[in-house]
Amino acid sequence: MMKKFYSLKLYPMLGIILTLAAVFFMTGCASTPAPTEQMAISRAAVSNASSAGSNEFAPLLFKSATEKMDGAERAMADKNYELARQLAEQAQVDAQLAEATTRSVKAQKAADALQEDSRVLRQEIDRKTK
Repeated sequence: MMKKFYSLKLYPMLGIILTLAAVFFMTGCASTPAPTEQMAISRAAVSNASSAGSNEFAPLLFKSATEKMDGAERAMADKNYELARQLAEQAQVDAQLAEATTRSVKAQKAADALQEDSRVLRQEIDRKTK
């Protein structure tokens, strides 16, 4: 009689445990899709930063972007798509910041050169008018 009592109480518990196990198994099997679009966008951002001259004018930001992109590529090869997506997004942001910094530095250098040219021209005008 005792044996039946225990087995009757275990069946509902066993059903709950099996249901939870199935839910965990199904969520574990739902894999993250490969972030191919994000990888392409990030590669383009790194390429644009390189073309803008970021390796010269924003080397630390550019290095960070390229290292994160390399990490994203490795994660893709390992099929760790969540990490690949995260690193690719970070690489994109770093590359865009490197490119913007580069453009800012170049614009400041151009403005400084223009200001120096104006100063020299004013000196020349002043010298000729005296």
